[in-house]
Order: sequence, then C-alpha cells, then structure tokens
Amino acid sequence: MPDRSPLIEEMNDRSREVFRRVVESYLETGQPVGSRTLTRTLSEQVSAATIRNVMQDLEEMGLLGHPHVSAGRVPTQAGLRLFVDGLLEVGPMAGEDRERLERTVGDAPRKGADVTAALDRVGAALSGLTRGASLVLAPKRDGAAVRHVEFVPLAPDRALLVLVFADGHVENRVMETPPGQTPSSMREAANFVNALAGGRTMGELAQAIAEEMARRRQEIDGLAREMVEQGVAAWVEDDDPDAATDRLIVRGASNLLGDPEAQADLERLRSLMDDLERKSDIARFLALARGAEGVRIFIGSENPLFSLAGSSLVVSPYMNADRTVVGAVAVLGPTRLNYGRIVPLVDYTAQLVGRLLSERS
Repeated sequence: MPDRSPLIEEMNDRSREVFRRVVESYLETGQPVGSRTLTRTLSEQVSAATIRNVMQDLEEMGLLGHPHVSAGRVPTQAGLRLFVDGLLEVGPMAGEDRERLERTVGDAPRKGADVTAALDRVGAALSGLTRGASLVLAPKRDGAAVRHVEFVPLAPDRALLVLVFADGHVENRVMETPPGQTPSSMREAANFVNALAGGRTMGELAQAIAEEMARRRQEIDGLAREMVEQGVAAWVEDDDPDAATDRLIVRGASNLLGDPEAQADLERLRSLMDDLERKSDIARFLALARGAEGVRIFIGSENPLFSLAGSSLVVSPYMNADRTVVGAVAVLGPTRLNYGRIVPLVDYTAQLVGRLLSERS
C-alpha cells in the first residue's frame, strides 16, 4: 500500500470512498461515473443527493471533473496522481502473466545470440499482456564487456569487423582496410586485440590498445598495427542520433490506436505516433529510471517524453550484474491504465531483463 498523501488524510471516510470508487470505475470502463451508480456500490447507505454533494466538493478540490454538464464525473490528472500515490492497491501478478514473461525470457538463448533480439521478444510479450505500447531501452554497447574481435576479409580494401560482447550481443561493421592487408596480418591484429580484451568495455579496450601499441610499437607488424588502428576507429561510436534510437525497442504501438480517448483527439494521437516513430528523447527516457527505486508512473502532462498529454508512462530501470542501471522497461498507454496490474508487470519484466543480462555476462 502506498504512503498516504496529506490530501488523502484530510478527506473523511465517505469522501475518500467516493473518490476511490469514481477513479476505479473510470479506469475500468473509461466512462463518467454518476451519483446513482455510486449509491449501489458504496459501503454505507446514502442518498444520491449526498453523493452529489461529495462529488461537488471533490470537483472543487480539483480531483474530479465532468466532460458534459449532465454527465457524471471523471478523475482529473491531479485526481489520478493522488489516487496512484495514495490509494492504488498493487496486487500480486496473475500466474499466467508471470509464466508468459518467464517463458519468453527462458526461451532466449543465453550465449552467442544478439541480446537485442531477446529484448525485442520481451517487449512483444509485455505489450501483448498490457495492450499498450512497450518500450525497452537496450544497454549501451560501449558499456558492455568485449569478449572477442574478428576481422573477416571482404574485398582488397574492405573487411568485416565482428564484435562479440560478453552478454551475447554481436555487432558487425564494414570497415576500410589499409593497403596490402593479408589474412595473416588480420589474424595477427585480431589476436593482439583479443589478448587485451579480457572483459574490458569498448572504451577501456581502445585505451589499453593505444597504451600497448605505444609500448610495443617495434614488435608489432606494421600492417597489423594499421589494421588495429582502423578497427578501433570503426568501432568507436559517434554522436549520430540515429544510432542512439536503435537502442529503443518499441512494440505494440498499434495498440494505442484502439483507445477511444485518443481517437477522439486525432491530432494528439498523430503526435504520439510521430514521437514513437522518431523514438525521441532516448537519454531522457533512461534518466527517468536512473536513481529511481522501482517503478515510476508519469501521468498526462507529467510525461516528459511524449507530447500526447492524455498518456501515461509506467517505467522501471533494470541493472546489470554489477548493479548498475543500464536500461529501462516501460509501458505507454492512456491515462486510464490498469495501474494495479501494469505496475507489477513492468517491475517484474525489468527484473527478468536484468537477470537475463547477468546470465549473459
């Protein structure tokens, strides 16, 4: 049970129950809630007129609103925030949900496979369970340990640089080769790099190579040395934003098209789909999770990533074997998400992804 906010504590029992019933009904149906409906669900017998007075008080507090003069009430963004912070009850995950996520992660190969493919499968499972869009931010590659490097000749002036990371991720990059390269010099270059890899990250390995080549310059064949230098230049990531967007895996965006509230405002829906297509603000997405303990919920305009005000983001960080936050898992959907169900799903998925990365390291 979350900590009660001061505003929740200031409410009397009746106001608190009316507020909770309105929000829970709205999250379930998406429809405004009227006083007559509430008279059938409250724990105490009170008149519809009494409930209308309570709802009017809650509206004056900025917690409820009504879309039409004659309609019932719906929670405002402030009301949803108060409910999530003070009244949301997060129950245990359903057994079938847990089993599906565990099966998805369990089916992913632990060694020798691209970790991005495994995360894509996890994201697809999460979007399927939540009927929202799932976002999984894959770990940045220059923070992962390098296990093996290989140079494969393609043409007289080109080679394929194969980078195998300790977590199973594999990257292939085509690079230009110095004139006169031979299979023998490529093998020597690869052997030299692999002898220094030893679990170092790409940045650490590049530094170790520079120091070792300066120390042993006379011992290393000239062609092999040039091959190593060209290889280091090829694998150092630049600041291309398109490369950064490859880290964000989005699945189930089409689920958002079925939300009636979004359909009622096509401009907001178009804006959200554009944001997802561009995979904007990757760094800010990870920043939401860094330093957080567990799941964070961003409602409506609180959501700093996507311009659609009527959306919510439920996000949780995941860690590597060193207990360092390296990525995040999230679900994006309408503000009337089933928070009580989705929060544990996102939390558990983040734990499974962290475990998957640890087993691959």
